[in-house]
Amino acid sequence: MPVRRLTLKAVLLLGLALPTASAFAQSADNLFARKTVTIYIGNTSGGSYDLYGRMVARFLGKHLPGQPNVVATNMPGAGTLKAANFIYDVAPKDGTAIGIVTETLALEQAVANPAVQFDATKFLWMGRVASSNNIHFQWHTAKVQSLDEAMRTETPVAAAGAGNISEVVPNLLNKVLGTKFKVISGYPASAESMLAMERGEVEGAASSWAAVKTGKKAWQHDFQDSANWGPLLTTGSGLIFAGGTSDRKFRALDGSTGKVLWETRLNSGVTGVPSSYMVDGIQYIAVQAGWGVDAERMLTGINALIPEERRVSVLPQGGVIWVFRVMGEEAAAK
Repeated sequence: MPVRRLTLKAVLLLGLALPTASAFAQSADNLFARKTVTIYIGNTSGGSYDLYGRMVARFLGKHLPGQPNVVATNMPGAGTLKAANFIYDVAPKDGTAIGIVTETLALEQAVANPAVQFDATKFLWMGRVASSNNIHFQWHTAKVQSLDEAMRTETPVAAAGAGNISEVVPNLLNKVLGTKFKVISGYPASAESMLAMERGEVEGAASSWAAVKTGKKAWQHDFQDSANWGPLLTTGSGLIFAGGTSDRKFRALDGSTGKVLWETRLNSGVTGVPSSYMVDGIQYIAVQAGWGVDAERMLTGINALIPEERRVSVLPQGGVIWVFRVMGEEAAAK
């Protein structure tokens, strides 16, 4: 993603909040046995909050008394304040609700943000997951490419809400340095903000460097004859199997590059979810083809998306289960 970055750095403090300390008054070794601990991530998927929250969920259960099951769920809204409000007012007060929230949570209460419905002093702060560089970046075609230019020319930037660093920093720079960032608030999280920048809705955005690195698009495959209406299957070996196009083809793509490694034409379009299974150490891929009684309606919808010269007039209803053997590189060479 071609962007230019301004050298703004900040420490990202991720608050893991519990609504009360009373649950920890118990000293039993099985305090959380047979329970589920839920981590509420205050932003949408694809950003650093989501990355850190799911990383914590993967390992935290091993270190809690009773080794409970730990799951992560996204609860975006109001710059993570929605998740904080939920934990404070609605979530269980037994230690099974944890939040990944903004580092400015207490500050939002201090400045009387109307979205705050909690008392930050009653949260139990468990610590921070990681420190990170927060960056502000401008799209490569934006008229503003430096702080000096931002002090002379107005530039619209995306923000995720009053409690989010993406709104706090540009507003702070406007007041302290006299920059002219026009903050467009309301984007759920950094992933949507970056997408808005690529689409031209805004000229810049702010996020952590971790989110920019992990959220960068690796590749894109364009289906020439129709949209891909079918489900995908990703294997542990890095293959992606895709069907669901009106050309009736079933494909295997390289998960790292998007290159089409293999394809074949089936009797009809793929609607079933591809499945993978092993027999005697050999991997097989099974998939259902056949759009049934809805084939005509689905084909009409697909044809509306593509040029007339590439439209398909007939798509058989089908009703076939196909099974393919996955061969290794040595077997394929023979």
